Amino acid sequence: MSHHSSAFDIVGPVMVGPSSSHTAGAVKLGQIARAIFDKTPDKVTFVLHGSFATVYKGHSTDKALLAGIMKFKTADPRIKNADKIAKRKGIRYEIKTEDLGIGYHPNTVKIVLEAKGRKKMSIIGSSLGGGEVEVKRIDDFDVDIKGVAGKYFTLVIAHKNVQGMISRMTSYVSGKRIIIASMQSARLEAGGRQLTILNCDSPLTLKEVLEMEKIPNVYFVRTLHKIV
Repeated sequence: MSHHSSAFDIVGPVMVGPSSSHTAGAVKLGQIARAIFDKTPDKVTFVLHGSFATVYKGHSTDKALLAGIMKFKTADPRIKNADKIAKRKGIRYEIKTEDLGIGYHPNTVKIVLEAKGRKKMSIIGSSLGGGEVEVKRIDDFDVDIKGVAGKYFTLVIAHKNVQGMISRMTSYVSGKRIIIASMQSARLEAGGRQLTILNCDSPLTLKEVLEMEKIPNVYFVRTLHKIV
């Protein structure tokens, strides 16, 4: 079962290459995008913004992002060949540069993931330096997932926007004697979808995450950490 765990573990800032914000941060953003998409994509598009757009070649940001999509760790020596490895694995990728708007940190990327039989998903995240990252948008939701470096166990839940959903999910988590440190919910009006992010003090097991996914009107539950 463990192969299903939509998850990753964050290693400290051990670097391959010149710059932590362009390398370690980019790997982590790729890992998070892969974890939330919960599948290795057939195709991925990286839209680089700000200084990511101007210096990515010199810092191998593109390779670092690809490495994260393939679940490599930040210190993996294969990062420098990530483009060749992706080709071998049949992952098509494209790099674009674009101004995503003034609200975003200079080291920002929009990652668009596509796979057969799956709805396309896009994630916008920033690398804040020192290996710290934050996710600012998932599809059409504005979110604020940051400091994922081990402080909390983060759950990302997509569900139907119906009454009582949030209390159902939070009571499920509290029923496992897990404390919810913070919560945020964003509504995506189209199709009545909502995204809820729960930062918990301790982790759920894979079995519990899968059980939570069976709650009526829940589309998916993703976690940003390795689960057992």
